[in-house]
Amino acid sequence: MPRPPKRVTIADVAAKAEVSLSTVSRVLNGNVTVDPAMAERVRAAAAELDYSASPLARSLVLGRTQTIAVVVPDLGNPTFQEILRGLSRAAGTAGYHVLVADSAESVDEERVLALTTRRRTDGVVLCAPRMDDDALAASLRELSPVVVVNRDVDGAPVVGADYRSAFAEILTHLHGLGHRRYVFLSGNPRSASNAARVDAITAFADAHAEVEITQLPCGVDVDSGARVAPEVRASGATAVLAYNDLVAMGVMGVLRRDGVRIPEDLSVTGFDDIPFSRWTSPTLTTAAVPAEDLGARAWEAMQDLLTGAPAEPAAHWLRPVVALRESTGPAPS
Repeated sequence: MPRPPKRVTIADVAAKAEVSLSTVSRVLNGNVTVDPAMAERVRAAAAELDYSASPLARSLVLGRTQTIAVVVPDLGNPTFQEILRGLSRAAGTAGYHVLVADSAESVDEERVLALTTRRRTDGVVLCAPRMDDDALAASLRELSPVVVVNRDVDGAPVVGADYRSAFAEILTHLHGLGHRRYVFLSGNPRSASNAARVDAITAFADAHAEVEITQLPCGVDVDSGARVAPEVRASGATAVLAYNDLVAMGVMGVLRRDGVRIPEDLSVTGFDDIPFSRWTSPTLTTAAVPAEDLGARAWEAMQDLLTGAPAEPAAHWLRPVVALRESTGPAPS
């Protein structure tokens, strides 16, 4: 049985280039202090021998795992899946792996997961953290380097969506259709994006005395929307502001089953513009969150922290784009 070909090692490159092992290591890891002529000799030897460092060896040399952790509150939510897709693709291009942890909307679990995964990785991305401000501030000091997605904090780079502006635009759209009685199906009360929606509602109600907006505690998934459908119907509202598309789909499914016409009897809006929202019946008015772009930008911020590159602005906010579809129409007379 023929022997497998011998793996080219860093010692082979050093011998070929007639330099020390440490010189080869510094050149291949981007150390700019090596004499340019010597560095070029090392790169030429590595290319001629078709040398590539093993991930494990590279990690040992750099003192890094080449892995970052991402803690999300709910992997079942398509928006978080899109954020992860953008982040993992960008990180993969840079030679990094992504370790994903799901806190299942548990604040206690979230902090434990973040601290545990940080010990095994080079940095942590906290995606829409639910913990309170004091706990988050304390965690940021322990987790560094850390990037935060969809939560405005001090002490770490932030990338997020401007939920308040887009939600205000949806409110204005419904008002223009003649709606004056709304019901808001709220999400997780610890969620910063839920707080942004509430802020938009408060400002809108203050500016429109003729408007009545009722808030119903709901949740973040299809079952939550289905569960509150009877309360929605009893509220007398002509327009429903669902926390997200999943909640909107749940409430629409039950209401339509019970004979409520959408939008003739009741208009319904979602938020996030997950792929399913374009295929509901009727199609769902919502706001498209640039989730994949958020993930890619989160990686860029993390990469800057890992490489010591000049810091970008502390917070970068992207505005969702409202998509007007069939689920909203004129208020019933």
